[in-house]
Amino acid sequence: MPTSRKKPRPLPRSFYRRDPLIVAPALLNKLLVCHDGRAGRIVEVEAYRGADDPAAHSYRGKTPRNAVMFGPPGHMYVYFTYGMHWCSNVVCEGTVEGSAVLIRALQPVAGLDLMHAARPLAKNDRQLCNGPACLTQAMSISKLQDGIDLVGGDAYALVDDGVPPPVQPVQTTRIGLTKATDFPWRWYLADCAYVSRK
Repeated sequence: MPTSRKKPRPLPRSFYRRDPLIVAPALLNKLLVCHDGRAGRIVEVEAYRGADDPAAHSYRGKTPRNAVMFGPPGHMYVYFTYGMHWCSNVVCEGTVEGSAVLIRALQPVAGLDLMHAARPLAKNDRQLCNGPACLTQAMSISKLQDGIDLVGGDAYALVDDGVPPPVQPVQTTRIGLTKATDFPWRWYLADCAYVSRK
């Protein structure tokens, strides 16, 4: 995994104000950081494209559950799935499309002791954030974070520390869906031990 000594800087709002099919692969190698020092490098993502995507929560329009997806780009959309897990997304485009990128996996880089405390069943560092539900547990993300601003907030942020996205990430279909199963809108780092599934 590449590293950088460049001072991390939050991604600007303009980074998110684009098609999720552009934002998603560009998020690879960025850092998700928490105010308490926990941080993980994004190694796997999935794009969800509003009314063009039957698998998107926003496909049929705005509801109380998905309202954040229709808000300003650069905010966090958190939803509950399978009656037990939280998943964290980044809102993209404008305020009418309902697009987002699901963060599927992180490589832990800081605050691993806090991550292990939040995920006591993880047997090793690889299991801390190797799935969307795992990483929200490790980073203490829940419904309380639904709608927070990742650009101007002070609790969580997505930052660039100078490590560029991979030139040729693996692109494949998304995981665990029953609709739009053939859309190749999942990207991950090749040969990375921290992705959820290859």
